[in-house]
Amino acid sequence: MRLLMLGGTEFAGHALTEDALARGWDVTVFHRGRHAPPPGASALRGDRLGDLSALARGEWDAVVDTWSAEPAAVRDTARLLAGRTARYAYVSSVSVYGFPIPPGLTEDAPVVDGSPDAPATDYAADKRGGELAAIEAFGDRALLVRAGLILGPRENIGRLPWWLERIARGGPVPAPGPRDLELQYIDVRDLAAWTLDALAQDLGGPCNLVGPPASTTMGELLETCVQVTGAAAEPRWIDPEAVLAAGVQPWTELPVWLPPGEAHDGLMRVDGTRALMTGLRCRPVQETVADTWAWQRTLDGPPPRRPGIGLPPGAEDRLLG
Repeated sequence: MRLLMLGGTEFAGHALTEDALARGWDVTVFHRGRHAPPPGASALRGDRLGDLSALARGEWDAVVDTWSAEPAAVRDTARLLAGRTARYAYVSSVSVYGFPIPPGLTEDAPVVDGSPDAPATDYAADKRGGELAAIEAFGDRALLVRAGLILGPRENIGRLPWWLERIARGGPVPAPGPRDLELQYIDVRDLAAWTLDALAQDLGGPCNLVGPPASTTMGELLETCVQVTGAAAEPRWIDPEAVLAAGVQPWTELPVWLPPGEAHDGLMRVDGTRALMTGLRCRPVQETVADTWAWQRTLDGPPPRRPGIGLPPGAEDRLLG
């Protein structure tokens, strides 16, 4: 298989590139040059928002695109490649179903409005616009990978790395409850493996790429963080009402966590039957956490983190108090 990876140097793109190389595929990475692609991949330099000249020639069996901003960038790339590649996989998101997401939704559920010609607006509309751009150029040869919460090594958002970093410092750790709160996520390497398998099998259309319901719990996740770091940390469980009363933002300031209710049920109870029936295999949370921690320990500094992820100064004291 000749694979063109648009990106391929961070998180999901890196996992996809590594997996494809391990299969013996011929991988070309198109990127801006800010990070090195995995060894063994060929590299083309350019910019999704301006310079696509490096993609003017060449043929591939499949393309994988993880773009998350302007749908017009997906439109321009997909149009350019439509006559020279067989399949186009676009890594989208369950966010395209809109808020609030009804629990248990399948791929047939209504989605938000979007346009392949739009500039960047908000995440859900951008991802839907990217989907429409892929469909416009490739039709039923477009594979729409609607991922849920993605965790694993090289995470550049900072959710699981923040918890690992905080727990590694030890001491009392505010743990948002309830302890048995269900979490549904996908390891980035399992996402990569399924996507490449799907391309090899010529699958198309939308697919909710999520782990089984109750893949883990908040309690199991944090307790696993304690185990793999070996830290003298003590999670102190706090009722959801108390967390919200302290002015702490779910999902961002306390990453991964959403209080019980509509938002939690929609994001953590997505129907992933199609992915499971087409070969998705999910590793246990212990492996995801341990491998993420092992990667963090190889870094010279703190892991990458988007603005707003993690507790701001003073918030931890309010929660523990």
